[in-house]
Amino acid sequence: MATAETEAKKTALFDRHRELDAKIVPFAGYLMPLQYSGQIVEHEAVRRNLGLFDLSHMGEFRLTGPRALEAADRLVTNRVADIPVGQAVYSPMCREDGGIVDDLIVYRLEDSVLLVVNGANIDKDAEWVQAHLPPGVKFRDESDDTALLAVQGPGTEPFLQRLTATELSPMGTYTAQWGEVCGIEALISRTGYTGEDGFELYLPARWAVDLWDRLMEEGRTPRLQPIGLAARDTLRFEMGYCLYGNDIDDTTTPLEAGLSWTVKLNKESFIGREALAKQKERGVSRRLIGLVPASDRCIPRKGYPLVEGGATVGHVTSGTFAPSLNHGLGMGYVQTAFAEPGRSIGVDIRGRVEPVTVARFPFYGKGSRKAPAK
Repeated sequence: MATAETEAKKTALFDRHRELDAKIVPFAGYLMPLQYSGQIVEHEAVRRNLGLFDLSHMGEFRLTGPRALEAADRLVTNRVADIPVGQAVYSPMCREDGGIVDDLIVYRLEDSVLLVVNGANIDKDAEWVQAHLPPGVKFRDESDDTALLAVQGPGTEPFLQRLTATELSPMGTYTAQWGEVCGIEALISRTGYTGEDGFELYLPARWAVDLWDRLMEEGRTPRLQPIGLAARDTLRFEMGYCLYGNDIDDTTTPLEAGLSWTVKLNKESFIGREALAKQKERGVSRRLIGLVPASDRCIPRKGYPLVEGGATVGHVTSGTFAPSLNHGLGMGYVQTAFAEPGRSIGVDIRGRVEPVTVARFPFYGKGSRKAPAK
């Protein structure tokens, strides 16, 4: 009988994760490392020094042809056509009603546009993108052939600069260029989802083990540590970054999720523009907010109701213990009337109401990210 584990895919680095005695779990259709030395240890390694991630479960789509840039601009809410070659943007990709199909990174490269999508959404996104391409634009799903490694943390730039001739210091956040790292050609991108400075390296999957081994070997002195999914989640959570499937999905819009800065309504056209313009005009009925419990050990978990005066006014979408702040925290949607920062509401934890305070994002503001992504 087939099991979830036998049906799941493996990245090119699966054997390395096993050798490092990682705890392996199914995630986004892959068998991925949840943790190696422990979630909090790995979290603190990225906040204080540097860590190495295998993100090869992510999807990569390439658009080529004379209208590729136009096609990308129509697919996503953010502006792509006006950014220079070597620049990237973060953007939701929406349905006609404004619901979020996925959130992705879009790179404008010299000869193509690269769309990086969430691993759990690869098949759905591929179908959506291909159904909305104009004539003459070619689509290629490069997900299985592409590996993605990320080095994140305040020590990343000096560490990687020893291993590449590409000048890293001039690169701003959300810029990318081709170069060699440890002699292996990769697209070097100053991006990440941790709130710390860092780079993501896109390369052919056949070279993933070689680059991982070189990075681990060269990283012995600065104590580079492998980082699993658990720490990746707490790192993104402390920054208030949305996780697709939890904090955003096709029932939420970018305006509700606090992503209005990614919605360029002055663009001529993109899928969902009319619905989002109408929603902006009338105002959103709910907002994604941060939640700070009165007790530092109280953790609002996904699905818990948010209440006020005995009435449900929202729900929790993500919650965890935040290691950098030594406090349990949450994220969730509430009716707009209850979304003002500093307001006190309640979270219903199995019939027990705990007080929480509405907070702005990020929860953690001391990261080393070189520049804002907006």
